Amino acid sequence: MTRPVVVIPDLHGRADLLAAAVAHMGETLGPDTHFLSLGDAIDRGRGSLDCVEILLDLHAQGRATLLMGNHERMAWEGLKWFRRFTETGDPADYRRALEGYRWWMGNGGESVRRELGGLTLERFPANLAEFLDELRRVVYVTPEGEIVDRPPPGPSVLVAHACPPVAHPQYPNPESAALWLRPFDGPFPLPPGVTYSVHGHTPVQSPLRLGRHLYLDLGAYETGRLAVLTVNVLSPPPVTILYGPGHPDAARRYAAFGETLPTRPVPLPTAR
Repeated sequence: MTRPVVVIPDLHGRADLLAAAVAHMGETLGPDTHFLSLGDAIDRGRGSLDCVEILLDLHAQGRATLLMGNHERMAWEGLKWFRRFTETGDPADYRRALEGYRWWMGNGGESVRRELGGLTLERFPANLAEFLDELRRVVYVTPEGEIVDRPPPGPSVLVAHACPPVAHPQYPNPESAALWLRPFDGPFPLPPGVTYSVHGHTPVQSPLRLGRHLYLDLGAYETGRLAVLTVNVLSPPPVTILYGPGHPDAARRYAAFGETLPTRPVPLPTAR
């Protein structure tokens, strides 16, 4: 039996769009629909912790697979070293924890701190820590809707936050490269059997294809537009775009390259 798998790109705190996507795609495809979050669910927008709660709930139900984005990677850095410090008591580990925390705060984490009314490593939110612990880097979707960590024997679709995992001068670890690289940092070869790959990370004016790589991030946190893709291993179907409250004109400064994908608009109520 084939399970529908729906990819949800960068939310950046837009819990309203996430909830709308889960409801709409669940009604459209059925209760077995599985949601694959591309990462960058947190930071910038006003509902990062609400996004975390929705995704954790879906994950607990077996209805979601959660990937790490570069923003979760930054949030995890301070937490990782602070946990190490609590075990070792080494001041060097504490300094690394504070450096990681400062890295995150300077690149979007400040919005989470404001949302919580304060945030420290000593009082790190339990639900956010749980969320960060669940994240995977790169997965492959089979024709049956199974999600695995290694390329399967047959055809599949590769899904990662920024790009396929490749060794790169900036990021020798391929799974780190998959969190950070932009389309123009390629080329990005795909493993045998992978028909295409799906990514967020780089905001684009409209969902597009560059070679065998699809990019879906429409800057949802400011434009109010969220692209969601139902995975078809042979070829991608039209991309559903949910239109919620926001500033769609902000997309004019986003990248435009490659081939525009066909889309299906779904207007949402304007009330937040």
